Amino acid sequence: MEARQISSNQILLTYDKRTDLESATNVSNYWIRSNMGPVGIASVGMKDALTAENAIRPDMAMITPADNSRMRYIMIFRDNTMAGIMYTVLPCFVNLEGMTGFRGENWAPFSRNMFVGM
Repeated sequence: MEARQISSNQILLTYDKRTDLESATNVSNYWIRSNMGPVGIASVGMKDALTAENAIRPDMAMITPADNSRMRYIMIFRDNTMAGIMYTVLPCFVNLEGMTGFRGENWAPFSRNMFVGM
């Protein structure tokens, strides 16, 4: 998984395998962690546990396919990122294409899911 900021309120998410469209575009399957706590686009702070209550909500952002690959998605936020703030994108429960029921994290130690707001 890789996350890259492409504009003041958009992040390009790239998975290394084809994903299930429904689970990948469910914004509630994502959390954004920030070193400033849950402000702006961030839903959790650095030490907060991930729960259904602090996932990204539909009133905060939406996620759409960037193309037909089922591997690239654009998350568009209502708010802009804060410049200089470290963000970490934490997707969970995103299934592989043709599968359902995955209940774990969708990042690994070598994921590039962190970025500094611009």
